[in-house]
Amino acid sequence: MATGGSGDVLTGLLGALIAQGLGLFDAACLAVRAHGEAGDLAAARLGETSLIATDLLDFLPAALQRHAPARKKRK
Repeated sequence: MATGGSGDVLTGLLGALIAQGLGLFDAACLAVRAHGEAGDLAAARLGETSLIATDLLDFLPAALQRHAPARKKRK
């Protein structure tokens, strides 16, 4: 993910997590983990050669969902 703009995606994700109330350390850990997983998902689907930073945006929801706390189903 040494492509222009991928650090900007990481920074935006980190800022969004902090704005949602996550502590700085937890936000940083989650942002780095989800960013990397989004990159892995994007590379698996699109290939590594042509991957650009904006491709990560489509895969961030799936990457973040992997780390969401389990929610109880409403009856």
